[in-house]
Amino acid sequence: MTYEEIFILGWNLNLLMFLTNLALAIRTMNQKSREQLLQENEVLSELKAEFDFYYPYRKYETLVTYLIPFTAFFRMSYRIFEMLSFFSKNKGTTLIDYMIYKYRNDIQLAKNKIK
Repeated sequence: MTYEEIFILGWNLNLLMFLTNLALAIRTMNQKSREQLLQENEVLSELKAEFDFYYPYRKYETLVTYLIPFTAFFRMSYRIFEMLSFFSKNKGTTLIDYMIYKYRNDIQLAKNKIK
């Protein structure tokens, strides 16, 4: 394989993970009512604002991971594995529960680093 073929394979895998992530988000949104989505959005917006305070460059980091071959694939594969482990350990939870847990956990890690 040439370097060009390796890069193209890596970008294709990144695209696969992007589409998987998008499909998961759309599927989750379709299972909820508008009122439920608005309530969940309020909670997540508050957590996201606090998260952005501690990690101001996270948007750029995410963008770069999709541009570098294989990076988003490995990062998202790890997140999906982590999510499935969360669901198997905590029966009856949803994707929103995982997102709240993840935001709170990352915020707490940032607060601990500051101390």
